[in-house]
Amino acid sequence: MNMALWIVQALLALIFLFSGSMKFVMSVEEMTKQMPMPGWFLHFIGVCEILGALGLILPWFTRIRPGLTPLAAAGLVIIMIGATVITLMIGDIAMALVPLVVGILCAFVAYGRWRLTPARG
Repeated sequence: MNMALWIVQALLALIFLFSGSMKFVMSVEEMTKQMPMPGWFLHFIGVCEILGALGLILPWFTRIRPGLTPLAAAGLVIIMIGATVITLMIGDIAMALVPLVVGILCAFVAYGRWRLTPARG
């Protein structure tokens, strides 16, 4: 189980690092064409995604405050719930499956690191 959680954590960290960094690389006008939200809010989400990606890996890997890893995963679940709802509101049901699946994987990491393989010590 520990190996499966590490694989999912690494994949999710890469996804959120990419997604969060793209919110700073793309122009605000280009992003707001896809999502009807203020630019400052999209930048805030980008910061949260980058910090969440770091939180998925670093605390558990360094064994410094490993309890932060399930909290980071839970925070990313909240972001993915919002992304799923916004995508459904836009009307693209098929594209809403992507944030839904990513959110479910984040929930798996949160539960797995909190209950299935809790930090020792």
